[in-house]
Amino acid sequence: MQSETPGGQQSGQADGSLESPAPRIEGMAQIENNADDDSEDAMDRSERLMKEEEESFYSASHNEYGDDNIWGLLSGVGGNIYEWYDFAVYGLLASEIGASFFPKSSKELQLINSFGVYLAAFLMRPLGAILFGEIGDRMMGRRNALVMSILLITIPSVLMGMLPTYEQWGPIAPILLVVLRMLQGLSVGGQLAGSYVLSIEQSSPTNRGFRGSICDASSVGGFLLASAVTTMVRKILPREQVYAWGWRIPFWVSLLLAPILYGIVKNSEESKFWAERTEQKETEKLIRESEHQHTPAVADLMGSPFRRRQLAGMIGVLGTVSSSFYILFLWTPVYLADLRGYMSEADADLLNFVVVGCYVFLLIISGKISDSFPHRNDLVRIGIPGIIFACPTMFGMFESESWYGFLLGQLQYAVCLSFVQGSMAAWEVELWMADPTLSFTGVAIGHNVASTLFGGTMPLVATWLYYRADDLAGDSDNLLDGLLPRLIPGFYVSMLGCFSLWCLGYIIRHPHDVRTGEMQMRNASNYQREKKAKQAKKKKKKQLTQELRTVDGYWTGADGALNIGDAPPNKNSSPYEPPTRL
Repeated sequence: MQSETPGGQQSGQADGSLESPAPRIEGMAQIENNADDDSEDAMDRSERLMKEEEESFYSASHNEYGDDNIWGLLSGVGGNIYEWYDFAVYGLLASEIGASFFPKSSKELQLINSFGVYLAAFLMRPLGAILFGEIGDRMMGRRNALVMSILLITIPSVLMGMLPTYEQWGPIAPILLVVLRMLQGLSVGGQLAGSYVLSIEQSSPTNRGFRGSICDASSVGGFLLASAVTTMVRKILPREQVYAWGWRIPFWVSLLLAPILYGIVKNSEESKFWAERTEQKETEKLIRESEHQHTPAVADLMGSPFRRRQLAGMIGVLGTVSSSFYILFLWTPVYLADLRGYMSEADADLLNFVVVGCYVFLLIISGKISDSFPHRNDLVRIGIPGIIFACPTMFGMFESESWYGFLLGQLQYAVCLSFVQGSMAAWEVELWMADPTLSFTGVAIGHNVASTLFGGTMPLVATWLYYRADDLAGDSDNLLDGLLPRLIPGFYVSMLGCFSLWCLGYIIRHPHDVRTGEMQMRNASNYQREKKAKQAKKKKKKQLTQELRTVDGYWTGADGALNIGDAPPNKNSSPYEPPTRL
């Protein structure tokens, strides 16, 4: 039921009919208009700030200190091998560790719990990135940050090899396992980024991709060494002894590597690019301290709209690399041996060892090739579409249940991944070289957040997808119905690849030119525009002179008719340009 109001409007009753609009407070329209104006002004300021920061990014001074110092490269290589050996051993021994620390669970839950502890280390990596980014950018420099990260990973690795099992200490054993693993993750959060930044900042512009690929190859070399050690342990010792105590041996091997690595890092030099830029910022630091405005590197990074966009785009691009790396080199041996039962764990490790060894050489070759491209993104744009198709193809080839299918499936995936990761170290550092006092933090946070979101979750997600796919496949005799569900983990990586391509094309900004930098490219573009403008002006002037011809000193129109009323130009007037005779 509705009634008419004096204003001619209908008012609703309690039966659910339309109600009259709420009365407006006097001055509300003006307040809303002011709020809209403030919002528009804020958007304008944000857009202006974004544009100014992007121009500053492209016009940043270039690194003139790249001398391809060998000790800086060796310290990064040695540190990566050591750190990633310790970090990878756990993943390769996931089955044995799961049985030792989660014995009351089923085999499926043991594997998932073990990978859950593996994820706990990744959750600490962003915190390690912030910590070591502050140390490397604002406090002690890149070299000292590397030394501290190496010391931080050694102690947890040795203690993990001595940790009592669940049968000896009960529930406290898996808790301590998680704590030690988290300390490892804190250390790795700074190690890889530090090696990237130190090596690339000491590189000449035409050699960054090659040196960066060596850093990446060394991290893969850590996986290779871990795979070799675990394979030897499983080949030499009986299966029962490996599950009882043999899984501890690879953790103890790190004690042999630590003294060698310390000697290499001790001989390396600090990044001159960082030192020079830090000296320039001493005045700014004094001003901040006098005004009590000291802010950490991560706050400066996140306080910039342009840098936030760069960070988001970087994480999106690295998502495909991280997920592909861990599904290919960490989860695939588990898939072939434990989940599908195609081969023994020792054979799966041996196959993984061969694929990783080939991948190391592919990485270095791709890094060298990336230096010959005019744009750093070119090889990345070639590799990511390859990954989109290669990952599902790999799982399809596994269904052949032959060694040729297992090997070729992983190798074709490794080739596509090397195209992307071969230039990725140089690509990451160049994103942040505009400000060396933030580059360590930018590389570390972007790389480790991507590794946590997409790499650390990869074993868990892939294992969950496998069991769901296994339920879908069932015992179907139809080839298509039985094959497609097996490709589901690969389709997940393909989806991430599509997202990375979008970030690469529409989000990220990169100083493309490998040899001269984006500033020179922009200057060249400006020069071309100015040249075209001059040519257009000259062409227009020529057309004008054709339309205005002279006859005996008097001007005529384009039709040749004499304009008697127009006087010829006064030669004594200034400025004077004599007419062009045709």
